[in-house]
Amino acid sequence: MFRDFLNRLTRPDPEPLPDGDARLALTALLVRIARSDNRYDPEEKSRIDRIVTDRFGLSPFEATKLRGEAETLEAEAPDTVRFTRAIKDAVPYEERLGVVEALWAVVLADGERTQEEDSLLRLVTNLLGVNDRDSALARQKAART
Repeated sequence: MFRDFLNRLTRPDPEPLPDGDARLALTALLVRIARSDNRYDPEEKSRIDRIVTDRFGLSPFEATKLRGEAETLEAEAPDTVRFTRAIKDAVPYEERLGVVEALWAVVLADGERTQEEDSLLRLVTNLLGVNDRDSALARQKAART
């Protein structure tokens, strides 16, 4: 199911993603950060559902369904570098800032920041083309919510 989507996403010159595909790719990135410490806690799943509900205007049922699809996509997605660079090429900067804030919200969801999560988030933020200052502001904003 996701093979064609991943092929389109990781082409050398990806086209902008339609809304549904962008939602799926960005949600898969949230799942990847949540799984980075080899624990995928209920708090993280709940936070992802809440983020996609608010960000995309979905019902709770639709958010859970999207997260399930994103979990499958994340497991099949290529390495983080190629996957994240593909998202960068296909998603406008303003949306990527929101993604970084959402990533921080997932990292902070279980009340514990691990070295694996921090390392992956630094890598992803850089690959998304978001500078350290904007990432720090996104972290502060995520911590307040």
